[in-house]
Amino acid sequence: MKYYVGIDLGTSGVKGVVFDRKGNVIYSHSEEYDILSSQSGYAEQNPRIWLEKTLSVLKNIGKQVWVKEVMGIGLSGQMHGLVLLDKEDNPLRNAIIWCDNRTSAEAKQIEEAIGLEKLKKITGNIAMAPFTLAKLLWVKNHEPAIYQKIDKVLLPKDYIAYMLTNRFYAEYSDTSGMQIMNIEKLEYAEDVLHCFDIPLKWFAKLIKSEDIRGYITEDIQKETGLKDVFVCGGAGDQSAGAIGSGILREEDASIVLGSSGVVYSPTETLFIADKGEVQTFSTAIYGKYHIMGVTNGCGTSLKWLRDKVFYKGYNDMTALASLAPCGSKNVFYLPYLMGERTPILDTDAKGVFIGLQNTTDEGILIRSVMEGVGYSIKDCFQLIKGNKKRIVISGGGANSLLYRKIIASMIHRPVVRIRQSEGAALGAAILAMVAGKEYATIEEACDSIIQIEDETKPDVLWEEEYEKGYTIYKKIYEQNKLIFKMIKEKENEVF
Repeated sequence: MKYYVGIDLGTSGVKGVVFDRKGNVIYSHSEEYDILSSQSGYAEQNPRIWLEKTLSVLKNIGKQVWVKEVMGIGLSGQMHGLVLLDKEDNPLRNAIIWCDNRTSAEAKQIEEAIGLEKLKKITGNIAMAPFTLAKLLWVKNHEPAIYQKIDKVLLPKDYIAYMLTNRFYAEYSDTSGMQIMNIEKLEYAEDVLHCFDIPLKWFAKLIKSEDIRGYITEDIQKETGLKDVFVCGGAGDQSAGAIGSGILREEDASIVLGSSGVVYSPTETLFIADKGEVQTFSTAIYGKYHIMGVTNGCGTSLKWLRDKVFYKGYNDMTALASLAPCGSKNVFYLPYLMGERTPILDTDAKGVFIGLQNTTDEGILIRSVMEGVGYSIKDCFQLIKGNKKRIVISGGGANSLLYRKIIASMIHRPVVRIRQSEGAALGAAILAMVAGKEYATIEEACDSIIQIEDETKPDVLWEEEYEKGYTIYKKIYEQNKLIFKMIKEKENEVF
């Protein structure tokens, strides 16, 4: 029996899952880590901690009796993060990760230097603060001493792959989220790099997601117990998650309730949003694209409520929320704890509760958070083009029937879960299976592996309540937009 490992380097932790060729889970191990936030809008993580935790995952796999049957590793990782290495391959600073919002000025700098229409044509997107290029320019503008020492620029998962193999590669799906790739030509956009005097040599050679990067080094073999294991290109977390959910065709869509909330849909033809309300990137299938809407505060909101307010487990919180009525007795929540992407593109936006009364209890607060995230998912879903025949819901939030029913009722469509619940880790492993010649193509692998587990239908009464609530939800942001900017100005005075 041959086994393949999918490693998902996420925002809150890294998970390694071992699969057989049919997608059955053989073993799983996870390690957690935290976001470092020195001030409002900042979000960083230590790449060395990523590596330490990933090696811990691999060591646990290496202790299993069947470890000699592990053939390959596929990597999935959080997108847009900035990892900077010096000539000795040491991280120069903490990684600035996807949900960091400090780079609004740099996004404007990019747009002014290149021009909005030219930038969209080259990269597929408007300039946005979360993208890697804006983060790199922030370091150039604010940390010139560090900038001058840069030898390599990597995305999070590519840093891990480099440390495992000592081979300097990147792949198209993740790189398309850096805003330095020509999305049609599938090559680095040298005119964008030249505009800011950024050396092309800093960036890794591009390969396909199912190509083999190399084999783990002797040192990694000794440390983990794994032997002669290859590492393939892998994919950004959303592209990997789409493969792990069988979302390959235009009639498919996925909703991921992870740290961020993502609505994702493949497209055969390149679509570029006029105002950047949705983003367009390459998929893990070479030459194809996907449209993606992102809400930053999805799982982050419930995690904040768990860790900072209630100190309860997610199951206990969901049980309390299920006792609250649909609409949470008119308590509303804006999930903008770290600004927001789709559709408002507002890094100044803040989290808000409104409608609190002396009768508001724990269940109402928790459900209002779930519903606030649901409304933000609806924001994203409404911008995805085409009639979707199958909508797959996944991520940690999808384990809750209540959450699935809220989402289905808000978008007026049934949602399905697949039997394999590992999402991005499974997608990464499938890429490794294709690299290892278990399957000829990604499509063949998904058609063989992915199976539907269950379907959750909308509740007719909830649909009506949520349509009324959605109108109020949209108004809350509009009425508070100016206040968010005033708060940001006050924060800037402090720092």
